[in-house]
Amino acid sequence: MKDRPSARKPLLVTVLVFPGVRLLDVTGPIEVFTSANDFGGRYRVRMVSPDGADVVTSAGTGLHVDQAAAQVHDVSDVVVIPGGPEWPSLIKDDAVLDAVRALDSDSRLTASICTGAFLLAAAGLLDGRRATTHWRFADRLALRYPQVTVEADALFVRDGHIMTSAGVSSGIDLSLALVEEHLGADVARAVAKDMVVFMQRPGGQSQFSVRTHSPRPRQEMLHRVLDAVAEDPSAEHTLATMARRAGVSTRHMTRLFHDEMAVTPARYVEQVRMEAARAMLEGSDDPMATVARRTGFGSAESLRRAFTRNLGITPGAYRTRFRTTDSTHVAGTARDGERA
Repeated sequence: MKDRPSARKPLLVTVLVFPGVRLLDVTGPIEVFTSANDFGGRYRVRMVSPDGADVVTSAGTGLHVDQAAAQVHDVSDVVVIPGGPEWPSLIKDDAVLDAVRALDSDSRLTASICTGAFLLAAAGLLDGRRATTHWRFADRLALRYPQVTVEADALFVRDGHIMTSAGVSSGIDLSLALVEEHLGADVARAVAKDMVVFMQRPGGQSQFSVRTHSPRPRQEMLHRVLDAVAEDPSAEHTLATMARRAGVSTRHMTRLFHDEMAVTPARYVEQVRMEAARAMLEGSDDPMATVARRTGFGSAESLRRAFTRNLGITPGAYRTRFRTTDSTHVAGTARDGERA
């Protein structure tokens, strides 16, 4: 492991950006580190690009760049490698990969966000290491780079001086862990509270990854059906509708699910809808009726029954439990149909 930074001097964070970078991959970690400065931290953040030019993110937002990666000659305490939707072309871009290698060679710790793990892998920095990435791409990372041990359910993984994180928001989790390492739990807790996020998020990516943990179907027609359910859980996904979509009989569709997914069609749809509902409860204050409607359950009562059957708690209790690390608060949950 590389030398650890000293808390007595400013901690230098270098973020590599490139055209099409995902905005939250960049701003999430930056917000964590700069917020820590309000609570006694001494972080200095700079942005670099492969050629020193300013970049436009995948969201269309422009980012000002301080210098080219090749002009970096001092040691970074943390190097952040974000991801972006154009990662398949970025892993073939020699300028980007050279920048990744150069920054890593002068860093105490290198951390990737989301599909930034593909850049680390393409640069050879994950060979023989454990790593993670967004659950949608975990299988592809493992297949493309078999020398990497992919931990698909982890929010973030540390192996030596390399850290990798899952989806975009997990970059915040990773950054909070580094603040805790650098400055202590009290500072990290203060930053998490200020940003209204978890100090330590419960669970792993499995709460967002029904498709990841399901068997991979061999039939393309079943692929199309599964994609349609994942893309819009609130749509009509009856057995008859799915069979029509695949161009087969309802009996054959039932057999496909049984043989390839080891679950009934109705059970699979419910699993995806549960995932969508959990995400809404965790990330919004929408009333239960709205959550139920947007995730395909139809009514707050149907949502309540599904949560009780699958998780053993009500949606209101789930929302409260997710939003606090103090389990004593769970007992006083809002009733179903009320805003939690």
